[in-house]
Order: sequence, then structure tokens, then C-alpha cells
Amino acid sequence: MSARDTYDAGRFHAAYDTVMDKWPAGREARTVTTPFGETHVNVVGPPDGPPVVLLPGGGAATSASWYAQAGALARTHRVHAVDLVGAPGRSTPAGDRHPRTVADLDAWLDAVLDGLGIGETALGGHSHGAWIALHHALHAPGRVRRLFLLDPTQCFAGFRAAYLLRALPMLLRPTPRRVRAFLEWETGAATPDPDWLALQEAAVGFPTRRPVTGPRPEPDRLRGLDVPVLLLLAANSRTHDPSAVASRARELLPRVEVAVLPDVSHHALPQGAPPELGGRLAGFLTPRA
Repeated sequence: MSARDTYDAGRFHAAYDTVMDKWPAGREARTVTTPFGETHVNVVGPPDGPPVVLLPGGGAATSASWYAQAGALARTHRVHAVDLVGAPGRSTPAGDRHPRTVADLDAWLDAVLDGLGIGETALGGHSHGAWIALHHALHAPGRVRRLFLLDPTQCFAGFRAAYLLRALPMLLRPTPRRVRAFLEWETGAATPDPDWLALQEAAVGFPTRRPVTGPRPEPDRLRGLDVPVLLLLAANSRTHDPSAVASRARELLPRVEVAVLPDVSHHALPQGAPPELGGRLAGFLTPRA
């Protein structure tokens, strides 16, 4: 029996809603039509607040994972957290038409912003979502007011070999038990939120499309990115070497601020981050005059 044969849509959506219940009051759900399908966006915060768009990591991260940061951000911003199209969540691809290249992802995100009525925005993401956000800032710097990258993958350094080897059984033959074991290994002593972990398990077998992966941004393009960037790295990340990521980012980005978050791993973000993370993000997105 394949993972897809064991997928229970009702269980997945119930787990998704359980995590969404952790979001602040006043949240609304919006659906944006794009050339690649219907994109689900969770929105909260003052309607006249400056926009911030949040992209989740790959896999089953979903927009729900931003619940621990949404409250702090929504005090000053209109928060738009997006479910990636073709990945677990409530977005729905348009048949076989889904993003296959970086250019497709840029076109998809442009369509999402247009559908939300957003011209210029602050933009941020975690892991694979940070990779998408960085590529989009290079594609359309005039639309990105400020950019934050939360333990980004494949932006400035590659994966650790041990991480890929540990993930391989889960990727080749995913099961809830393998997903749980992998996440518990990567997060170490920082026990994941049980509701968030249940969502990751419930996503096994979700009818996903092949994710867009690939090139790190070209160094010359990064050197020309004239946008303020906040790079926040997980000190205990097993995904990559945080010091190598920090060094390379400082070398390439002209306007980057780098900080390392103590006692947190890659997959514990953003939901398991230190409580002060939301305030730090809000401070970066609303700089003092």
C-alpha cells in the first residue's frame, strides 16, 4: 500500500484547522486565482496596515506554521500567509499546470500579490519558502520593500550530507512514523508542538506536485540586490552549517543583517522559535525613522 493510498483528506484538514486555531482572532481566509490554480491565503491584522507576505517551508509546513509569529506581526501589519500551490495545504493546482521552474514561481507569486491587491510588500519565508522569497526579490525588487529569510535552504550554502541521508527513507517511502522520527531527530531536545507534528503526519500521501528546486541565486545578482534583508539562522540546524550560510550571505548581500537564534533547529521554525522572534521580525519590518 502506497502513502497516497493511506492519505485521509478529512484527517489532514482537521489537523490543519487545529493548528490554524492557534492564530490570533480576526483571521480570514482568501482564495486567489492564478494561472497555476487557486491559492489559499490566511490573512490577519489591520486592513490599513502595511502588507507582509509569509511563505512556508516545503513539504507539509503550510501557512498554519506561522501561528507563533502571526500575533506580533499583526499588531502593526496586514499579514498574508500563503499555502504553496502543489504542496500540502488548501491551495489547489490547476490540473497538471503547476510551477515547474523558478520563472513559474515568480509568475505565480506575482499573480498572488496582484490578486491580493498588493503592489509593494515586505516578504519573508522559511526554508524552501525563503528560497522562493529571495528569488522573487531578485525578480521583482520594486515589489519587495524588505525581505526576511528564516533559516533559508539552497540560498547561500548546500545541505549537509548527513541531513540528506537521514531524510532519504522518509522521502523514498514516507510514513507517519518515518516523518515523526525524522522531525524528532532534527529538532533534538526541542520537542515539536504535538498539533503541528500531527499535521506533518496527516500530510503523508497528500497529492502533491513535484516541487521546484534548483539553483542557488547567482552571486552577481545577489550583490546587486538593493533591498534590506534580515537573515535569521537556527543555531542547532542539522540542515546546513549556519556559520557557512552567514559568512556567504554577508559576502554577497550588500544590505544584510544576520542573527543566529539560539537553542532552535531548522524544522522547529517558525512555530517553535523563541518568543522574541515575532517582535524582532516586527521591528525589522517597521524600522524607526
